[in-house]
Amino acid sequence: MQTTFTPDQLQDPAIARSNEILRSCVHCGFCTATCPTYQVLGDELDSPRGRIYLIKDMLEQGRPADEKTVRHIDRCLSCLACMTTCPSGVHYMHLVDHAREYIEQTYRRPLGERALRWLLARILPYPGRFRLALIGAKLGRPFARFLPDPRLRAMLEMAPKRIPPVSRNDDPQVFAAQGARRMRVILMTGCAQRALNTDINDATIRLLRRLGAEVVVAKGAGCCGALTHHMGKTAESHASAALNIRAWTAEMAGGGVDAIVINTSGCGTTVKDYGHMFRNDPLADAARAVAEKAMDISEVLMKLSVPEGKAQGLRVAYHAACSLQHGQKIKDAPKALLKRVGFEVVEPADSHLCCGSAGTYNLMQPEISGQLKARKVKTLEARQPDIIAAGNIGCMMQIGSGTGIPVVHTVELIDWATGGPRPPALAPTRA
Repeated sequence: MQTTFTPDQLQDPAIARSNEILRSCVHCGFCTATCPTYQVLGDELDSPRGRIYLIKDMLEQGRPADEKTVRHIDRCLSCLACMTTCPSGVHYMHLVDHAREYIEQTYRRPLGERALRWLLARILPYPGRFRLALIGAKLGRPFARFLPDPRLRAMLEMAPKRIPPVSRNDDPQVFAAQGARRMRVILMTGCAQRALNTDINDATIRLLRRLGAEVVVAKGAGCCGALTHHMGKTAESHASAALNIRAWTAEMAGGGVDAIVINTSGCGTTVKDYGHMFRNDPLADAARAVAEKAMDISEVLMKLSVPEGKAQGLRVAYHAACSLQHGQKIKDAPKALLKRVGFEVVEPADSHLCCGSAGTYNLMQPEISGQLKARKVKTLEARQPDIIAAGNIGCMMQIGSGTGIPVVHTVELIDWATGGPRPPALAPTRA
């Protein structure tokens, strides 16, 4: 794609990076075939190729974002299926992230939308605040149908039926390996996950320790910054990320670390991109070192050689989170691990398509998200599984709200099959 940025514009590192990405696009349109929003809406401007044209025009002209551009960029899930299918290697993630930052800087949203985005940015990344908000949402859920804004209804309906108590395993501490120590890892405990489902971190710690890993929960670490990053709120997202970088590099310098383990794939995609996010920052070297150590839990478990298990007699439908299969290019490890410990693993049709969760997307775009959820649930249920497994808390909440089949994290099943307790989400009859 030909671009016409001026030499002065290209002095801006963000513009220079976007120019590289734009020039790699050859207009082929392969991305439209795998874009969930294009399939749902049928509008070229709601495809990656269409959004690329909008971003190119906005950035080249150097003009403030307009309502049309904002509408179509906001509808993007950032599922990154387009990057998997693109034959030219267009790094759409960096391009749309830059566009969102530019929109945040140049476009004044309606008051209600500004207030909603402000609220989400100040609640979701903070487990304590989020837990209180979930309690409030649970109390307010019976009145959701009276709210005129579907986004507010979606926020109330997000609250789980059971809000788990705080897990003290998420506090800064060191968990010793059981038996000979084979690895020393940092566990990223996250933010929203600590309020929505504490079973995941608990299972991760148990499993890693059982396999010979010393697990460190570092003091000062918290939200990865993804939620605000995808809203274009760069200062806020970088502030969150910087806390992690400092906390983790201090631990790396102290006792040494083999990996930074992440069991929420949306967070993993962001942490692995810290090197790019901080490329022009004094923390650049530290950010790059952190990104190089970041690993999804499935990658770490492959290194630790999970023991083979006997047949469990349960069929597991594996949902591949977009941030894992497209963002991190991890496709086979979770399925191989589940099979290794004795589960029958099946996949739904069109497994490359997003479930519609996508961070805050299900709250900001509930109608499109709802259509994608319905399609995903239908394809999963068609495989007649006993359990649905996923590697991302957002996907688990999204799919779980549309089906009666238990939805659990992949690591919970592996923990259970190798000596841990049955996942609480599974009915007693499935013991």
